[in-house]
Amino acid sequence: MMKAAGNSRALFLITILTGSFLLFLVQPMIARMALPRLGGAPAVWNSAMLVYQALLLAGYAYAHRLTQTTARRQAIIHIALFLVALLWLPIGLANLQPPANGSPIFWVPWLLTASIGPLFFMVASQAPLMQRWYALSGNEGEPYALYAASNIGSFGGLIAYPLLVEPFTTLNSQKWIWSGIYIALLILVCICALQVWRSNGAGKVQQEQTSAPIPIAWTRRLYWIVLAAVPSGLMLSTTSHLTTDLMAMPLIWVIPLGIYLLSFSVAFADNQKPAYWISRLAPIVLIISGAFVFVVWGKAAISGLVASLSLLFFVAVALHNEMYRTRPAPSELTSFYLMMSLGGVIGGFFCAIVAPLLFDWTWEHPILILLAAALLPAVPLLRVDENDGRIPVVMTVIGMIALGLGLFGGITEPAEPSFFKIICASVIILFGLAVAGFRLPFLLAMAGLLTINGGWYSFQQTLDGVRMRSYFGTYTVNSTESGRVRWLNHGTTMHGMQLLDDPTRPISYYPETSGVGIALKKAPALFGPNATVGIVGLGTGTLGCYKKPGQNWTFFEIDPLVIEIARDRKIFSFLEKCAPDVKITLGDARLTLAEVPKGHFDILALDAFSSDSIPLHLLTKEAFATYRRTLKPDGLLLVHISNRYIDLNPVIAAEAKANGWYAALRHDSPTQAMINKGIRASQWIALSPDPAKLAQLTGPVDRIDSRYYDSDQWLHLDPPGDVAPWTDDYASVLPHLSLWKIL
Repeated sequence: MMKAAGNSRALFLITILTGSFLLFLVQPMIARMALPRLGGAPAVWNSAMLVYQALLLAGYAYAHRLTQTTARRQAIIHIALFLVALLWLPIGLANLQPPANGSPIFWVPWLLTASIGPLFFMVASQAPLMQRWYALSGNEGEPYALYAASNIGSFGGLIAYPLLVEPFTTLNSQKWIWSGIYIALLILVCICALQVWRSNGAGKVQQEQTSAPIPIAWTRRLYWIVLAAVPSGLMLSTTSHLTTDLMAMPLIWVIPLGIYLLSFSVAFADNQKPAYWISRLAPIVLIISGAFVFVVWGKAAISGLVASLSLLFFVAVALHNEMYRTRPAPSELTSFYLMMSLGGVIGGFFCAIVAPLLFDWTWEHPILILLAAALLPAVPLLRVDENDGRIPVVMTVIGMIALGLGLFGGITEPAEPSFFKIICASVIILFGLAVAGFRLPFLLAMAGLLTINGGWYSFQQTLDGVRMRSYFGTYTVNSTESGRVRWLNHGTTMHGMQLLDDPTRPISYYPETSGVGIALKKAPALFGPNATVGIVGLGTGTLGCYKKPGQNWTFFEIDPLVIEIARDRKIFSFLEKCAPDVKITLGDARLTLAEVPKGHFDILALDAFSSDSIPLHLLTKEAFATYRRTLKPDGLLLVHISNRYIDLNPVIAAEAKANGWYAALRHDSPTQAMINKGIRASQWIALSPDPAKLAQLTGPVDRIDSRYYDSDQWLHLDPPGDVAPWTDDYASVLPHLSLWKIL
């Protein structure tokens, strides 16, 4: 009997692991498939995660409702629905087009739901339903332990995609691999159903207890929901930071999600010692890492975000372990998971839908950190006499002092770090550690630390109206104290600068010495006085000041807010003064350029960025085919590849070699005097199907190894080596990451 139970446990464990692996393998896979249609904004992944969480909730609700009927009926219904979902194989995107107004905040969830909804729904129900079936089959041992194992499978699916699946298989192959595993899961579910069928020959649902289960209070259910919502929201807000500074790609998406999943494995494990100690250390990590929430890390972005990832892991383990500690009896298992999933959806909805509509910045991140401070288990770090009624009062006073110190330092001190602010922040951290375990005092100390460490300055920027937010990111309009210089930041990266006393002079990445500046200035000589020019990515509209009378220009911009900043709100006056009547086409460039007549442009400049990252779907073979179709036979394509972390030179070189482009690179390295005038370093690659036209642009091309960028001349691209061109079906950023810059 024990041997049979052991074999049955292994069966259910394998089924749960397979389902979890499949569930989290499809998440980055379908989002990667959607990139050419959705673009590369960080919010795309957050919208995808919201869909996954909603479908997970639906799956858990289905599992909870299904377990209210007889075991044999459960088996019949579940297998029947599993078979119906086969109609959606192989996985892929539904044939739906983005909305014309350029705001996909609700369209993205609808697209993903229509594409994989039934399949995801069925796979999502596996974890709670198989645990319930495990108990019904007469197995020994608590079924909650299987949930910890299921998250190992989930983590395996996540890691497998960017490290094993994406680099070595095409998207078309991935569709069939996933479909094959789905068939295998169906077979495993049928075998588990047979176990339940045999163990419940009379068709009755076995009860774990002879007495009626104790009703769960609504306050306890609400507590579970809140405990689940905060880590879910923190996972998404941390993801926004990562994808903003690097690139929208599965490797970056899975890091916070993987940490989030591992937290469940630790929190729900049979061995509770790791979860206990992590929960004890969580207040320390929270208050130290939380001190850097408002810091702009710039070139050290990834090193700084280690603090955010540590915060996410420790908070998630602590809050999920609190859920595990307060879990109900196995008879209420599906209800418990339903509340957990509902909390996950609420956290996802807050970050993916509410926050972009409500806030002008990523305020959801500090809000969630404060909620985490209020929810951490009340276990003091310091030994105190719990029977002494004066202790809570003393701790509250300390917390209020910490908050007051934070407000005073934040209001009176400048935004830049100062000796006084560092001392005050250090004192607040010490106060916070002293009151850890007392929720209100710890919350007050955390609020004081956030306030002095950039929180008040950020709040002032919100009040001043210099921050704006759309589905595609957050924007900040900055200016010098003299007001002479104004610039736009998207996330942490400057996206354009204007000298207000010389407003028509292109600066930042676009001066006359840059690759694009040279090409646009030479346009009349290269293509005559009526040259047609296309610019992908509007930014502040700087390039518009290269427009000459008689030329026909079109900007392509995906974000309506950017158009408002550059033209309608007149925050920057490049367009107003240089190209007031220029045409601006709203929408993703891959889609809008497809509607441009063949051979329309003489020059097409690709200058689309999401913070520091170029959307991956704009650099594939299919994208370049679109660019080439819109160019005249001797047209010029200019690609802006300036980037802090990713070397895109080999990618463009591989495309040029494979598809008959002639190409040259220009690295603009300004002197300190030029930097003082607003000019910034930039890298532009010029490509053309016509070698004579490229030579006319570049003149003699220097053969110095472009990795050193020692020349102010046009350079030959580095040979691509064994790098293949990126395609919509296959692209991997991993080989091109400059890890030394990241770390």
